[in-house]
Amino acid sequence: ISVIGLDLAKNVFQVHGTDARGKAVLKKKLRRGDVLRFFSSLPSCLVGIEACGSAHYWGRELRALGHDVRLIPPAYVKPYLKRNKTDAADAEAIAEAVSRPSMRFVAIKSEEQQAVLARHSVRDLLIRQQTGLINSFRGLLAEYGIIRAQGRQGFAALREVLDETNDTVPVPAKMALQVIVGEIDRLQATLAALEAEIKAQCRDDETCQRLMKIEGVGPITASRLTATLNDLT
Repeated sequence: ISVIGLDLAKNVFQVHGTDARGKAVLKKKLRRGDVLRFFSSLPSCLVGIEACGSAHYWGRELRALGHDVRLIPPAYVKPYLKRNKTDAADAEAIAEAVSRPSMRFVAIKSEEQQAVLARHSVRDLLIRQQTGLINSFRGLLAEYGIIRAQGRQGFAALREVLDETNDTVPVPAKMALQVIVGEIDRLQATLAALEAEIKAQCRDDETCQRLMKIEGVGPITASRLTATLNDLT
């Protein structure tokens, strides 16, 4: 076996192996728990994996076993799919794609890089939730003819409606709106703590510090770039 295309899945993985001439010599399904045992028994070979969920983890694990692992963008695998999309066909297409000399690959990220990106993913998720809550808050108040400007100042002005002395909105509606505001406050506190962690990590990272010397690049952007791009030297 010279080249292996490995199609990842949650439980059952598909392996397609070829020899040095490109002839198929192995087609096999593997349970998740058997993957590392199987690859540890093979001589070092070129292993192609689509750059999808869990690909970086498997890339690190198989590389530690001595294999030359390459992650391929899914869009670059698709042209080599010869028939209907199945796990076996995907594995065969990956094996074909990874052996192409002109193929472009995705660098395997370290655990540290993925940890930083996890923070950014959680931050993005919380920001989307915050935006949704604010939009709901504005929409409910619009039903009472209360409209304010966009942005933080406009939202602060809208919150004044919840004042006990303000009778523009009925008490039951105020109580419902206070639930939304409480969730927004909780999210903002969590976001502030998360951003403080990202900024602290950036202060200790030499590459982040160099990136922040570029006009318009702050710690959040610098941290994301450092974790996303492997070579910024």
